[in-house]
Amino acid sequence: MLRRDVSHFGALTNLGGLALASGHRSAALSAYRQAVDCHPEQAPAAVNLGNLLLEDGAHDEARRRYEAALAVDPDCAEAHQGLGLCLFALGEAGTADFHWRKGFSGREIVVKPYRGEGPPMRVLLLVSGLGGNIPTALLLDDRTFAVTALYAEFHNPSRPLPAHDLVFNAIGDAELCGEALAGAAEVLKRTSAPVINPPQAVLPTTRDENARRMAGLTGLIAPRIERLARDLVTSADAFERLAALGLEFPLLLRSPGFHTGQHFVRVEIPDDLAEAVGELPGESLLAIQALNAAGTDGLSRKYRVMTIAGTLYPLHMAAAQAWKVHYFTSAMADRPDLRAEEAAFLTDMPKAIGPRAVTALLAIQERLGLDYAGVDFGLDPDGRLLLFEANATMTITPPDPDPIWEYRRAPIARALDAAKSMLLSRAVASASALTA
Repeated sequence: MLRRDVSHFGALTNLGGLALASGHRSAALSAYRQAVDCHPEQAPAAVNLGNLLLEDGAHDEARRRYEAALAVDPDCAEAHQGLGLCLFALGEAGTADFHWRKGFSGREIVVKPYRGEGPPMRVLLLVSGLGGNIPTALLLDDRTFAVTALYAEFHNPSRPLPAHDLVFNAIGDAELCGEALAGAAEVLKRTSAPVINPPQAVLPTTRDENARRMAGLTGLIAPRIERLARDLVTSADAFERLAALGLEFPLLLRSPGFHTGQHFVRVEIPDDLAEAVGELPGESLLAIQALNAAGTDGLSRKYRVMTIAGTLYPLHMAAAQAWKVHYFTSAMADRPDLRAEEAAFLTDMPKAIGPRAVTALLAIQERLGLDYAGVDFGLDPDGRLLLFEANATMTITPPDPDPIWEYRRAPIARALDAAKSMLLSRAVASASALTA
């Protein structure tokens, strides 16, 4: 179609969607940009582009796209939804709340397309309109599962629940999604279907609560974390008050509810505290003891392990000069030696990280009590696990096609297959019980 008409709106939109679903994000971005350039009068074009930009962290451009969509269609629910999320990420919570609620109110149920043959496995997917959800695109195959998403903040108990064999609570961020988790708990009172990740198990996975409940586990060092009012951190006697809480410098400060290093800073000395706080949004902040995850080569390392249906799956290791380590900004692409180190971790995790860290991972897994979650951690010189984060929001992302990542494909596929198998087996068991 595009060979005939390079500006065809439907073809550009659908091509972008297909490219995105198959992991070709740059192709999706190109198709969506072309659709916007050729059809500025189409609000959905701007929304599609805005959504992809938002996922990629390009918040300022995403905001412009959503605002352009609303200029065309002031009642476009999807544009209000995206703009709300975007403004929240930019630290404008008050304005974000208006758009977010306008976008989702009365639209709490979304039926996803089912493309399979024969009766599907029916999944009720509980999600939050604020984000903080487990990415499920690679877990819920639309040729196997018929998925209905319910935005739990807006759960209406007067409306019947969609038919389902399984409930997947994909709300994973306890710091951001307290209202949604409360709504999810109300939904579960109305169903007897099996549940993946019950809300009551997700609620205590905030960073500060995790630090408290994981402290003392064998082989583990959990940082001291305190959730503090902004006024306390900016007060004239902040240094003394932090010291009284057992917090010393260097100190990490983080706005709750953000990930991938956003609104997360390191403060080396007390004199830098006021400036650092000024960069962070929110009325409360997390003050976090800095753990040293640097190896003998001076590089900081961060490991990720998934826990799925009671089994541990090593997912990646990343190393970087900076204290804040993320795979996409790490040194992995440029260092064959580091990729070999990661390959050893993925091939034989117990040998790579040692028995103390494995013991700690098993203890974390048991204490989390989640069907699907992840643990980000480092190691100290004695082989103890340095806990960074443990919750359900961890993403399993397949590597890009570059051959240098070949060693990562099978371990990542194993984790994805384990999650898919868990969902399918529990849905099948539930459906069989209903028809027995």
